[in-house]
Amino acid sequence: MRALIVLVSVSLSMLLTACSNPRQEVTVQLANEVLLPAHQQWRDSNAALVDAVETYCAAPQASADDLETAFYQAQSRWSHLQPLMVGPLSEGNRSWQVQFWPDKRNMVVRQTESLLDEADPLTRAQLEKASVVVQGLTAFEYVLFDESVALADSRGRYCPLLTGIAGHQLALSESVLALWNEPGGMLAQLRDFPNERYATADEGLAAILRTQITGVDVLKKKLGTPMGRLNQGVVQPYQAEAWRSRQSIENLQASLQGAQAVWERVRSLVSDAALVKDIDQAYAAVANQLAALPAPLMVLVQEPAHRETLATLYAALDNLENRQQTELARNLNIQIGFNANDGD
Repeated sequence: MRALIVLVSVSLSMLLTACSNPRQEVTVQLANEVLLPAHQQWRDSNAALVDAVETYCAAPQASADDLETAFYQAQSRWSHLQPLMVGPLSEGNRSWQVQFWPDKRNMVVRQTESLLDEADPLTRAQLEKASVVVQGLTAFEYVLFDESVALADSRGRYCPLLTGIAGHQLALSESVLALWNEPGGMLAQLRDFPNERYATADEGLAAILRTQITGVDVLKKKLGTPMGRLNQGVVQPYQAEAWRSRQSIENLQASLQGAQAVWERVRSLVSDAALVKDIDQAYAAVANQLAALPAPLMVLVQEPAHRETLATLYAALDNLENRQQTELARNLNIQIGFNANDGD
């Protein structure tokens, strides 16, 4: 009986501590229920991509349909993760190994073909020593979707590269996931304070929000770059993310969903009901406008009839970013600071 009383007392004490620090509770929820699952799903999509590549390359007459589906999923999981990549994935040049964008000088094509010319056949060790430009999903997309690549007739040339990239992505995602789950790793650092990374739960929450707001800013850049907003109004359709696979809009939607998953947990901390409503509406406005776009982004930016629609979407993204970076940060009394893309 005495042991039971002690156990109940300890449990009540832990519960009261959690209730007395709702920000820590939200931070732990974000780590357990949003950030870690997103990293796990990214890893799982890379495992599926490895299986799809092996199946395709082992069967000379196989259709690329299943491989394309696996690529779409891996790309979508990566897009969903971008506003959530607090910690290991944002460090050590890891994210560039997943996606090389923007590719302003067509480096993906030039370096991919150069590597394949030099290495015949390409080995995994050679790929691991190569530039990040050829190790990620952008190079994979080039081989799978570019009209200049006759993949079905050139499997001997390109399959080693596809196999190597898929394997690299799986190894990378597994190593990042291990850094999350190891003792004292990222999950622990967003749960137990103070620690070597964050002194308080507020610091952990600020880091998550800073990454999420940067993710929204990246959405603006991915929309604005092909629109020409960063190029004196000159439209750049081939600077749209994932233009070869025609998945630019789907990727924007996946990233928006990742950002919104953070907001859905944080909104309980906001004391201003009007601000909660405004941010809810801002997310809904962007989501609805993305869903209503009638064609791939690289097509839309070239048609004058859609310029106003895209400009309205850009303004909606800008409003969403500003609501969070200024008003939300002020309400929570959290120093967000400048995001990684300020000044671009």
